[in-house]
Amino acid sequence: MTFLTEEEIDALLAAPDRSNRTGRRDAALFALAVQTGLRASELIGLSCADVHLGPGAHVSCNGKGRKQRITPLTKGSVAILRAWLAECAGPPEAPLFPMQTGRALSRDALEHRLAKYVQKATADCPSLAQKTVTMHVLRHSAAMRLLRAGIDTSVIALWLGHEQIETSQIYLHADLDIKQRALDKTAPINTKPGRFRPTDKLLAFLEAL
Repeated sequence: MTFLTEEEIDALLAAPDRSNRTGRRDAALFALAVQTGLRASELIGLSCADVHLGPGAHVSCNGKGRKQRITPLTKGSVAILRAWLAECAGPPEAPLFPMQTGRALSRDALEHRLAKYVQKATADCPSLAQKTVTMHVLRHSAAMRLLRAGIDTSVIALWLGHEQIETSQIYLHADLDIKQRALDKTAPINTKPGRFRPTDKLLAFLEAL
């Protein structure tokens, strides 16, 4: 499973050119994607009325299976979205992230713009060149952030709109893989990397205890 590190996320979010409206729109869009983990279809389906920036700030969306889901917003996301809403100044039913024509972005356009920014961000963060970054990867990255913050996988499942809690277990396994690689690097000299594998004799002894 591919996801971005904090360094890679920072490089990606710094890539849009904020001197023009399109760049500011994209900066707000991808910042929201990384923080909330919304699906691409959920992001492009957002309207201005779906963003609530008062107490208990959140974004509301119609998720998979047309199920409504509410996702909390951080202070950073609130600031970015407040500035963007003030600029786009659309009616409540207008797309939150419109094209110049006023229509909502398409899925293809969204992935195209992401690829453009990933290519630009690679100059400052070369590790991005080793990854195929899609909108779903940003969703994975949001989940990994939650996991590393100590959030239970059942809560992550609700956050991402998974119908089955077991789906979120992939993030737990991914985190364990990272820790194992780190552990391998700290192994004593002349020690073969990898997990200890007990012999059948030892397992039999332990089970008999």
